[in-house]
Parts: sequence; structure tokens; C-alpha cells
Amino acid sequence: MPLLELKAITKDFPGVRALDGVSFDLEAGEVHALCGENGAGKSTLIKALCGYFPSGSFGGEILLDGQPVHFGNLLAGEEHGVALIAQELALVPELSVAENLTLGQEPVRRGLIRWDVVRAGARRALERVGLQVDPERPVKELGIGQQQLVEIAKALSKNARVLVLDEPTAALAEADAARLLGVLRDLRSRGVAAIYISHRLQEVFEIADRITVLRDGRSVGTERAAALTRDRVIGLMVGREVKELYPRAPVSSGAVVLQVADWSVADPDNPGRQVVGAVSFEVRAGEVLGIGGLMGAGRTALLASLFGAARGPVSGQLRLAGRSTTAPFAAPAEAIAFGVALVSEDRKRYGLLLEAGVGENLTLVALRRFARRGWLDGAAQDREAAAQCLSLRIKTPGLDTWAGQLSGGNQQKIVLGKWLLAKPRVLLLDEPTRGIDVGSKAEIYALVNRLAGSGLAVILVSSELPELLGLSHRILVLSQGRPTALIEAAQATPERVMAAATAKA
Repeated sequence: MPLLELKAITKDFPGVRALDGVSFDLEAGEVHALCGENGAGKSTLIKALCGYFPSGSFGGEILLDGQPVHFGNLLAGEEHGVALIAQELALVPELSVAENLTLGQEPVRRGLIRWDVVRAGARRALERVGLQVDPERPVKELGIGQQQLVEIAKALSKNARVLVLDEPTAALAEADAARLLGVLRDLRSRGVAAIYISHRLQEVFEIADRITVLRDGRSVGTERAAALTRDRVIGLMVGREVKELYPRAPVSSGAVVLQVADWSVADPDNPGRQVVGAVSFEVRAGEVLGIGGLMGAGRTALLASLFGAARGPVSGQLRLAGRSTTAPFAAPAEAIAFGVALVSEDRKRYGLLLEAGVGENLTLVALRRFARRGWLDGAAQDREAAAQCLSLRIKTPGLDTWAGQLSGGNQQKIVLGKWLLAKPRVLLLDEPTRGIDVGSKAEIYALVNRLAGSGLAVILVSSELPELLGLSHRILVLSQGRPTALIEAAQATPERVMAAATAKA
């Protein structure tokens, strides 16, 4: 008898059926992967399982140990041993790591919290995921990858029988992702079951015992992982055989668009330390310059500082065609005015207005174009937004639909579309396919190729080596904030990039 069974689960939203009779089961001590494109119904299914969607708001039946269960909320699911690690972080930024790990479960004696027990428990939880940070440090000071590891440690500390992981490694570097898979293998050996959602198919095949594929809200197949191939899973996901391609544009001989010299960014939390140090490079029109390195190497800090959004003081020279000064940008508004755009790794925090319409998000940066005597031309906005939706294949019920209601892949397309309407000369891409399904990835790869072919200068940060190698004309590798190699595409190999990424700076 399976540990967990979901039978004929159906879930409707206004105007769309998200789940249409999906059945799924999980054995004790099994890792069962759930694959599918964004919008296929994966997140909806696990939200129904865990109590995010309360019992009665969806059709079908959930059985645990052969008995029907009805969860009214997430807490009820946790009380039955079902813990969710959601794609959205559920941490309180102002609280410390230790406080987040014990929030709601604080050890109390005589009405007072036992902080010695809290700190000791936090250290043990962090050790389980291999995260070396001070438990007293506020969560808001951690990078997104470190925050994800705190979230995972929090869920593991609940000793769940069923662990539900929704894109747990999306923000993690390769070494951290490997560490997490090791944790899951250990849990599996002790009888803990896991539902694993990831767009990284290599990880899926490394960790999964079985794989179930969803497409358009329906289950289209469940097989032992050993009986499937990567191409077969992709074919089930998108309804056709697809090979992931990296259509690198021809090497450009265009003029230098951006030149950076002796660029450094100070660490705002550690006086005297630099998160980026002595970086110099140039990027030409029509070129994709990749930025490689492990998590914490300074890649995101570099892109943010080029956009005028650094957390710490910046020094160095930035030469941009048409700009008289070589000083760093004082603010993002100045960078935007000179044609620099940034697609952040955290699209929901920095790229979108989640409670605003698709059309409003798409035209936000280019509002001046739609101004008519102090008023916005709404009809012109709608025309441009609709054309962008069509061009980028953004799936939305309408332009007024809130961006936060769409899948991750469609949200990322909105962010890209927003910047493309601003007609930038330099496009900074920080993990542009993080949490994106295979089909959407292929579309974004083709878009990057098309943009570079049209003369746009692109700087790309990616933790996925095949993506970095496949799209970049050159790769600048950072280690501990400093450059360790600049590799031409023809000489770039995974081994060479990783050797530079792990080299002493």
C-alpha cells in the first residue's frame, strides 16, 4: 500500500481548469519527481496536497496510509507529516536565521524562550544542509541561495514523513545543489518520502526513483526513472520531441558598447572586504559575454553595480558610448536613461509588480513613450503590450490579469518584454532561466540569440554550465569576487570553467 495517494484531483480557477483528474502515489522511502512545463499544474497539485488549497476547494481524494485526509491549511498538513518547501520563500527577513528556524515552535521554560536551545538547534539544522552562516545573522543579509538553504533546513527540522520540494535548487549553485541531493538520499535511506519538482532534468534523473509528467493539467505518464531518457521526458512535457538547443549568434565584430575597468564593490556588511574586486572587461555590440563562477563569487553583485543598484560603494570606470563621464551609475534611473537594462535573478522582488496587470508591467519602463500632453495613452499601451505578448508567447487570460497569477515562465517573459520595450543597448541577464521549464528556456535562448544578432550587447550570468557555454561568445570567470579567467567560446569546456571558478583569487 502506498504511503500517499492522490486520486482524480481536479482544481478550477476562473476561466481555466488547472488540474483535470490527476492521480499520483508515493511509496515510503521513495523520491518521486513531478515534471512538466510552467503552467502544467505541478504547483497546483502540491498545494492541494499540502493544505494550501483547503479540502473542499478541489475535487478528488487524498489518502495517507490508506486513510482519507482533509487538510484545511498548511499547518494541518504538517501535523500529518507532510511538509512543503515552496518555491516562494516563507522567511521573515528582519528575524535572524535561528529565529526563522524555530518560528512558531520556540522552546519555552517558565514563560521565557530558551535562546541557548534555539541557537543549538539552529546550528544542527544548518549543518544538515551544509550552510555555514552565523545563526544570529538576519535573514535579509543572506543571498537568495543561502535563504533557500535556510528554508530547506527549516522544513527538514520538522521530521516530515513526506517532504514536498518545489524547485528547491533553482537558486543554488552546483555544489549546493549536490549537497541537497545528498541530504535527500540520506532521508530516503531512513524511510522519508519526497515529491521533487525541478526543471533541472539532470537532477531529476540523479535523485528520482519514479517520474510523473504533467501536461495541461493532466497526467501523461508515470515510469521508473531508469526506464526513461531525458529526451523522452521532454517529449512528454511539451507534447513533441524537443532537443534543447543553444543557438549562439555568430561572433560579432561590432563596436565596443560597454567597457569596465578596475571595477570593485565593497561589502556593506564587512568593512574592508570587497564582494567584487579589480574586474575589467568589455562587451561589443552583438556579443554575449558570460559571467561564470560559484554562488558567492560576486556575479550578482557585479551586475547590480553596473546597473547602479549596488549595496556597497563602487569604484572603477564604466565607459558607455554617448556618456561623457566614466563614473559608476549613481542609481538605476541613470543606467536606464543610458540604455542599460537588468533582468534580476529575483524577478518577483525586483522585476515585477505582482498585483498589477500584465499590460501595466510590460509598459512600465517605457511610459514616456505613451505620454500625450501629460496623460497616458491607454490604447497605445494596450497595443504595444498585446504585441509583446504575441511576440514572446506570453500566456495570459488578458492584459489586466495580475502578473502574480501567471506561471514562472510567463512572468519571466514579462520581465524580458518590459525591458525590450525600452530598447536597451546593454542587457544584463542574471539567471534568466531560473525556475523556467524546458520549453520556455528554448524560447528565451532563441530570444537572446535574436537580440545579440540585432546588435544588442548582452552580459549573462548563469549557474547552468551548458547554458553558459552554449550562449556565450566569451566567459569571464569570477572566484571570490575576482577574475580568474577570460575564455573564448571555442576553448570553453565545463572542466576549464570549473577550474577557474574554484581557483584561488
